[in-house]
Amino acid sequence: MFHSDTQTLIDTWTALGETAAIPDRARLDPTRLGLLLPRAFMAVRRGDGAVFRLAGGWIETFHGDRLAGTAWLTWWSETSRPLVVDAITRTFREARPVVIVAGAGDDETALEITLTPLRGPDGTADRILGLYAPTTAATRDLVDVDSLTARVSVGVGDARRAPLSLATVDGRLIA
Repeated sequence: MFHSDTQTLIDTWTALGETAAIPDRARLDPTRLGLLLPRAFMAVRRGDGAVFRLAGGWIETFHGDRLAGTAWLTWWSETSRPLVVDAITRTFREARPVVIVAGAGDDETALEITLTPLRGPDGTADRILGLYAPTTAATRDLVDVDSLTARVSVGVGDARRAPLSLATVDGRLIA
């Protein structure tokens, strides 16, 4: 069971449209997120990672910096980056939300970070609507966190895209 704020973002994203595998960003009315906006962010996928476009005030206080234009992976420990890259890849490949359970601060207090894929204005699936959901009061009060530790990530709901499969044509493997 997820934090109620995590579930709210998942429900909001799911309501954007079931006909398209990945909904358009233009379909999202940010006011539907209400009190979650200070902990929400929008990022653009770049290579294996993502770059912040917008980040709510709580997230900027949490990290102790203005985030627009910064790479999201820089806020993760070196050992966590492969798991985070995999979560970013999965949210687009499977066209569904992915939740990362992470630790923050010296005592590794927990938070859930949700990633949902969106299409940009040109139709490219390259936007991430995300949310930081602190699971304890101690996490809500953290400031200037310079590194997160990813513990696990999980895809939520059914994948909207068929899984990739391999086939052979004239002895060559193709996807």
